[in-house]
Amino acid sequence: QFAMLTPWSGVAVALWFLGMGLWVLLTSVFFTVATVREPKPPLEKGINGAWLLVVVSTESISVLGSLVAPTFQVRDLAFFLALCAYLVGAMLYILFIALILYRWMFFPWTPDTLTPSYWINMGALAITTLAGSRLILSQGEWSFLTEIGPFLKGFTLFFWAAATWWIPLLVIAGIWKHGVERVPLAYDPQYWSLVFPLGMFTASTFMLARATGLDFLYLVPRLFVWISLAAWTITFIGMVRELGRSIGANRRGALAAG
Repeated sequence: QFAMLTPWSGVAVALWFLGMGLWVLLTSVFFTVATVREPKPPLEKGINGAWLLVVVSTESISVLGSLVAPTFQVRDLAFFLALCAYLVGAMLYILFIALILYRWMFFPWTPDTLTPSYWINMGALAITTLAGSRLILSQGEWSFLTEIGPFLKGFTLFFWAAATWWIPLLVIAGIWKHGVERVPLAYDPQYWSLVFPLGMFTASTFMLARATGLDFLYLVPRLFVWISLAAWTITFIGMVRELGRSIGANRRGALAAG
């Protein structure tokens, strides 16, 4: 927001450095703990879509890096870090999604297992598409990006196509949970992890169309912006109602105690 909507680019640069520092710290701790802890959980209990937040965080470093790199005197290094973050996030997605799909297809499945966090399966691809699109649009800023331009376009389109593939599968899974298995549809904070992917898919498709010149792709964000807004509104209303019920219950408990 500071990089795109304000003239305070210095704040965006400071937040980028802070983000990179936190990324190094948290990912190092996460992977170390996941590796050395004992006993380890079985795969069907130990992994879900939330693991892909590692990908989301990595790609966010790339997105912001592409935006702030032109403000550096040594912009080549900043763009190089943004490019490496894009590639590392892509590598992490491929590794984790293989485990998640293996869990989906070869282990017992219950409605409670299908949490909204699995929408990050698509959201992580969407932000990877956004990161790649930002790098494509920055080709004029660093000659190396121009040299690998065809690779960036193909790889980024690959991730967008994979994100699109996930959408009907996740919708069908939700219909199975709430329509076939009759699980009541009630507010859960995890539904915000469904809202993010929808919004990110909308934004990333818009940027991909802009970066590649595939103008027909603009039809997708024109539709999905309304779907994303509807999902945000419904989730926000559910959150407000849940907070209202909690406050009312606390007040009644206090009155009864008094």
